[in-house]
Amino acid sequence: MHHDQIAIDVPTVQSLIRQQFPHLMREPVSYLPSTGTVNAIFRVGDLLAARFPLRRTDPDELAESLRAEAGAMSELAGPSPVPTPTCVGLGRRGDSYPLPWTLQTWIPGSVATPSGLAGSIRFADDLVRLILALRKTDRHGRTFSGGGRGGDLPDHDGWMEHCFEKSEGLLDVARLRLMWGSFRELPAGGEDVMSHGDLIPANLLVDGERRPAA
Repeated sequence: MHHDQIAIDVPTVQSLIRQQFPHLMREPVSYLPSTGTVNAIFRVGDLLAARFPLRRTDPDELAESLRAEAGAMSELAGPSPVPTPTCVGLGRRGDSYPLPWTLQTWIPGSVATPSGLAGSIRFADDLVRLILALRKTDRHGRTFSGGGRGGDLPDHDGWMEHCFEKSEGLLDVARLRLMWGSFRELPAGGEDVMSHGDLIPANLLVDGERRPAA
């Protein structure tokens, strides 16, 4: 829970859909429990999902971010060897919910766990195929600033310092500081390449030993 967290429930989602996407007003809506604390996810019918940011922020800045995210989702769907969700609509803030939100395609599957498929070669192969496909994708001359995930390592000194401070008593922070000091001085290994940026179990859907979506 966050101190600035926004409450959102099924009736609110139904109202927003009825007002902004009336062609979907008869579709059933259900809340999808998850461990995530950034967005609330609701299933809309059999083919769609609605995602609602949970933390209060500037609506205009968030709308711009969601538009950029929609573009990134579309770009990811092209080279990805596995299904990925795409944005089909950008919702506006309303009387009952103060922020913009997104409507995207529904991808079936179960959320992966850190150890559930740890010994699966097929699962590992699927991940490798995704990573390699992204690295071959044309980045159109773009570079990446990171934001904690990629880009030039020295740009993350502030974030790493925050992590070190929070990790005192839990990890060997002195050793980690030395490692970070070495890593941040390493030369670039080559040109920037496309990357998922958040390839963790919670962002992967699995079907048996296969990974049907990212």
